[in-house]
Amino acid sequence: MKNRIKTALLIGTALCFAGTATAQNSSVEVRLSAMEAEIAALRAELAAERSQTDHKLIELKTAVRQAPMKAVPSRSEDSVTIGGFIDFDAHVTDFSDGGFGANSIVRDFYIPGATPIGGAGTNTTDFTAQASRLWIDAKKNVNGTPVSARIEMDFLGSAQGNQRVSNSYSPRLRRAYVDFNGWRIGQEWSTFQNTSAIPESASFLALSDGMVFIRQPQIRYTSGNFQVALENGNATITPASGSGRIEADGNIIPDIIGRYNFKGDFGNVSLSAMGRQLRLESGGGSDISTFAISGNIAGRVKVGHNDDIRFTLAGGEGLGRYIGLNTANGAAINPVTGDLEAIPSYGGYVAYRHPFENGSRINFGVSALFVDNHDFMALTSTKEVKSAFAAYLFNIAPKVTLGGEIMYGNRENESGVNGDFTRFTFSTKYGF
Repeated sequence: MKNRIKTALLIGTALCFAGTATAQNSSVEVRLSAMEAEIAALRAELAAERSQTDHKLIELKTAVRQAPMKAVPSRSEDSVTIGGFIDFDAHVTDFSDGGFGANSIVRDFYIPGATPIGGAGTNTTDFTAQASRLWIDAKKNVNGTPVSARIEMDFLGSAQGNQRVSNSYSPRLRRAYVDFNGWRIGQEWSTFQNTSAIPESASFLALSDGMVFIRQPQIRYTSGNFQVALENGNATITPASGSGRIEADGNIIPDIIGRYNFKGDFGNVSLSAMGRQLRLESGGGSDISTFAISGNIAGRVKVGHNDDIRFTLAGGEGLGRYIGLNTANGAAINPVTGDLEAIPSYGGYVAYRHPFENGSRINFGVSALFVDNHDFMALTSTKEVKSAFAAYLFNIAPKVTLGGEIMYGNRENESGVNGDFTRFTFSTKYGF
């Protein structure tokens, strides 16, 4: 009996626990179902928001692609660069008919009109580093417009130094200009000159007899291959005595120069024309003047794989200081009429450059200038100058060039008397 009672009690207790567990399980299942429903709703809401965000991003990217691009000035475009070279030249010169003082610029490079005539011959040896050069380039973006500038100097022709103790020489201005929107304003190579045609040489300058070579203040505009410029109108004039030189700075009209450049795989060739007013204020409010026109064709033309020919052919009236380093003046005063008459002159040169496989190269050429002096001019006036040169240059290291050169020059005046010079040059140049 007792066992039956115990059994009944145990079965009752188990049934109570089973009922309680069943009730609890039912409550948990309800809660889990509710949570699953909430999670599903959140997922659906997040998917809808993501779809809307992706759609907006697509619209934004499309708008950016279709919007016009605007140039944004960048500070990284602004720069200042310093460059130049150190140039040491050793000259051994033989003048057949005269000589020059130790500090004369004629002993540093070839000036055709200064070759002496009618004196005792001299021999000189000169060491110089005055051709060493320094330049500063600057670039800046101003409201989307590129602006650049250069200032350049060397030490040739300095009146400050001498060879006694320190050999100190003051710098001289070569070029100083600013560029923007096709304009170049400042001091620069003349638009009448094609600088790419200058021969490579061991000395500072070779074949200058028939070379258009001049730097001066100017205002130049370039549009594609065409250039036009207003340049400094200083004139050099032979006085009524028939000899000597007057530097006349009374021009009202600047020198007007137009130029067209042809460029291609062949190299480049330029055609230039110049109109000049040559004017002299003779005092008392009176003046005399004349107008002159001249032209120049120059260039560098490729020959074969690496060779090139460089040349200039210029002529006309009033060329004066533009050619031959002012061997002849631009005009002369007629002593009979008192009029100012332009002096015709014609000149040019041709040079050949041949590089070798080891990086060395040889250059050689000839040059001449012929002056058609007026009958009333003195017999001492220069009638013609001519020269020839050959130079061998090679690089012993990157940017370090050694060179040797032989040059011959001759000057003849209207009386038929002439003088010549021979110069050997050894050069060392390091560019940086």
